[in-house]
Amino acid sequence: MASYYVNNNAQTNGDHEVHVDGCGWMPSSKTYLGDFSSCSPAVTEAKRYYSQSNGCKYCSPTCHTS
Repeated sequence: MASYYVNNNAQTNGDHEVHVDGCGWMPSSKTYLGDFSSCSPAVTEAKRYYSQSNGCKYCSPTCHTS
């Protein structure tokens, strides 16, 4: 299990990226999503806050879609 967070600030394309605790790209303005076994349920949880959410290219590449 790992702790996941969503960036409160959107990227230029509108995405709110989901990061795993310890990611080098972790934003300072973030919301804790919970502990999950993979990025997929974390992204689902992030979409409750921001409909346009996806995984970080670096720490959650299997959930990075754009």
